[in-house]
Amino acid sequence: MIGTITSVGAGLAVIGAGLGIGLIGAKAMEAIARQPQAVSDIRANMILMAALIEGVALIALVLSFFV
Repeated sequence: MIGTITSVGAGLAVIGAGLGIGLIGAKAMEAIARQPQAVSDIRANMILMAALIEGVALIALVLSFFV
């Protein structure tokens, strides 16, 4: 029973992180298409947000194994 809950928690963490990073990439491409002169700022913010989402996903993954 606990193994199943752990698997569901880990799966949700990975799916959520994948969707979040995918949305960040899509919205960044839209923003670059609208304002090409702001590429460096948009790229820096995109990488920062992707790293933060990866960190949260890793924490959720680790915590799902402790429950």
